[in-house]
Amino acid sequence: MSYSQHLEILQADLASMKNVIVAFSGGADSSFLAHVAHNILGANHCHVVTAVSPSLSISDYQDAANLASEWGFRWSTVETNEMESEQYLINDSDRCGYCKEALMDSLIPIAEQESATVLLGVNLDDLGDHRPGQTVAASHGARFPLVDAGFTKNAVRSTSQELGLRTWDKPAAPCLSSRLPYGTPVTLARLSAVEKAEKSLKQLGFDDLRVRHYDKTARLEIPISEIDNVLLKREEIVAVVQSAGYLYVTLDLEGLRSGNLNQELGAYD
Repeated sequence: MSYSQHLEILQADLASMKNVIVAFSGGADSSFLAHVAHNILGANHCHVVTAVSPSLSISDYQDAANLASEWGFRWSTVETNEMESEQYLINDSDRCGYCKEALMDSLIPIAEQESATVLLGVNLDDLGDHRPGQTVAASHGARFPLVDAGFTKNAVRSTSQELGLRTWDKPAAPCLSSRLPYGTPVTLARLSAVEKAEKSLKQLGFDDLRVRHYDKTARLEIPISEIDNVLLKREEIVAVVQSAGYLYVTLDLEGLRSGNLNQELGAYD
């Protein structure tokens, strides 16, 4: 099946829903879904909502806001309270489930008021990883129209490019809490250190990266193709990461692997 056929299935599915609430992080998947839903249903029937919490970086929030303005969305924000959950803060392997619980608690009242269906930008490739949040969201009535229409991550990116969306090649940007290994409690200080380090590295030209937090040690995951550049900028990298509060700066020689902290669970994305 061609990407255009997948898009037609998605468009027909969205049209049948009448009113939708799209959870919008500004990433490639949620941006594609929000754009298509907005074009099919219009602003009166498509409400695009960004969840705001300490696990969302300031830069990701700002880009979501910019996209919403550029594309004419009916856009709003909701604050989620996962940081008030002791279960979330413990940061066990079900952390994403507690986060999605908080997200749905914030979106369901809006959906009920607007007689709308909550949509999440989950694609087929996401189903292969350990992501308990998907189960929680589905149990609360959320739908994954990209999955239903057969979209893989590559299909989302290729179709986004065909539609002229600037998000087509945007690097994945999971929440800041995902940088903390399971068992490391989530705290504002740790999230802030990760955010500061990643922001500084992006200013040095590394757009696609992760700073994994191991107490005083930062483990940098950067694409293998960029490792030579890392060595050229070694002193600058060490300086900015240490200024974020880390004592030691290490480089993961396996490169960037989204979701690799799930290795201990035997699951990758």
